[in-house]
Amino acid sequence: MLKEKVIEILKESLGKEANLEHPSNPEFGDYSTNVALKEKINPDEIIKKLEKNSFFAKVEKAGPGFINLTLSQESFLNELNQILKEKDNYGNLEIGKKKKIQVEFISANPTGPLTVGNARGGPYGDVLANVLKKAGFETEKAYYVNNAGMQILTLGHSVLGNKEGKYKGEYINQLRKKIKETDPLKVGQIAAKHIIQDYIKKTTDQLGIKFDEWIFESDLYDSGKVDQTLKLLEKEGYIYEKEKAQWFKSSEFGDERDRVVVKGDGEKTYLMADIALHRYKFKEKKFDKVINIWGADHHGDVAGLMAGVEAIGYKGKLEIILLQFVTLLDKGEKKRMSKRVGVYVNMDEILGQVGPDAARFFILQKSPDTHLNFDLELAKEQSKKNPVFYVQYAYARISSILRKAEKEGIKPNDQIKELKEKEELNLVRHLIQFPEIVQDTARDYQIQRFPQYSLELANAFHRFYEKCRVMSEDKEESQNRVSLIKATQIILKNTLDLMGISAPEKM
Repeated sequence: MLKEKVIEILKESLGKEANLEHPSNPEFGDYSTNVALKEKINPDEIIKKLEKNSFFAKVEKAGPGFINLTLSQESFLNELNQILKEKDNYGNLEIGKKKKIQVEFISANPTGPLTVGNARGGPYGDVLANVLKKAGFETEKAYYVNNAGMQILTLGHSVLGNKEGKYKGEYINQLRKKIKETDPLKVGQIAAKHIIQDYIKKTTDQLGIKFDEWIFESDLYDSGKVDQTLKLLEKEGYIYEKEKAQWFKSSEFGDERDRVVVKGDGEKTYLMADIALHRYKFKEKKFDKVINIWGADHHGDVAGLMAGVEAIGYKGKLEIILLQFVTLLDKGEKKRMSKRVGVYVNMDEILGQVGPDAARFFILQKSPDTHLNFDLELAKEQSKKNPVFYVQYAYARISSILRKAEKEGIKPNDQIKELKEKEELNLVRHLIQFPEIVQDTARDYQIQRFPQYSLELANAFHRFYEKCRVMSEDKEESQNRVSLIKATQIILKNTLDLMGISAPEKM
């Protein structure tokens, strides 16, 4: 990775660690560092040392204590040739080497089909796991099925048509026709299995998501894991009785209050099962880290679970990401999404209208802490206005050029010797950012970098294509440019693969 090489050069030259950033304006250079300001070194001394290094084309001061670094064409070409050599492996990192990580996402209650709202975690969690794997982690994707709580009994009453029922919709009518049992709890359990198999799994399949494990809450109870975890907490002195209920001393671990883990009637709470779930993840599955992706409506549950994980001995190993809500816009009108009133919009409807590629891309464009407005009309658009169409069109155009080049006997190689035009070098600058995008995202989980990067890369390619003739009478120039386009195809494909979006050869 070029960034790491620059950091190493600075360390060797100065004997100091340096931070690097990309200048806001690319004309100022490829990287900027504040090492002179931070270490109180005269910038001129640093410039004298660095400008002798062939890795840089230009080193210059940029305001008090800042230095801008422009890489040499040789540096660019060496990295570009690495892309052509490593292909799909380009951007593979070792951040997570020998570390095992699980990403649990969606995990919506099995009380109805996945709505657009609770499906937001699907593409986000899937891509985060993909990126972590690219960064070197041994990664697992998991879906936790809450099939042992009060909502299952409520589901049973809903299917039976009792007044205690709250869920409505055509799927409830369909379940009523299938299930002949009369006990509400058994009806709910049977209905939950049907919903998982007939609705939720079909939707995740359509979204291109393959879970490594489906973890059922009922299995935690049946295997004794919940009782074992409760006994562990009791043994450690973290459980006390009050008002006929059993309470967990979560306030001892930073929570604002203690939490009930066993109700007065003996029923265990969601929190108790969740703590047992995470003991299973860390103790039995031996994950070094677990990332849970929840909806923002679960923000009140975060502190209790974090306290529980610390109490059982796994402090610092759990991270919880909250995704903000989704608003579906259809011709400017907001659509409601509520399973209980029967007017929700399920994800299957959206996939039927826009397809999985557009659905994933649009969901991925916003950061987790940002409300997502899903514009249905734009997602349907088959033009450059639609961002995913624009990116896929770039890939299809690249594929077409490479097919034409092959017919003319021009094949890409992994030794580009010269690039002259600024559009060529601008495209290279975008290509070699890919490992940095992977590295940064593996550290801060800001997945929205990838759709943004794919748009910028597609735009850089289109500008190059408009200004530079790929195949001409100059054979060496033609081969260099065909090789550049091949490198662009590799990086664009790698980016689309990480996002779980198809890369069409033709459009």
